[in-house]
Amino acid sequence: MNATGDAHRHLQEMRDKARELEAEAERSQDPEERRRLQERVRQLELDSEQESMMAAGDIYPTE
Repeated sequence: MNATGDAHRHLQEMRDKARELEAEAERSQDPEERRRLQERVRQLELDSEQESMMAAGDIYPTE
């Protein structure tokens, strides 16, 4: 697969994982576990957004 396809697949996997963790957080009865999962979801969303912008050429990684 080409680099664009690989990047798109990776972004989709990150978004899917974020959705899974969000659902898991909603089901969690433990407030600390829920908080930890929600933080992981936020980080995955931020990472996928940044990677998406980098792939589109909107931002460039720091050196």
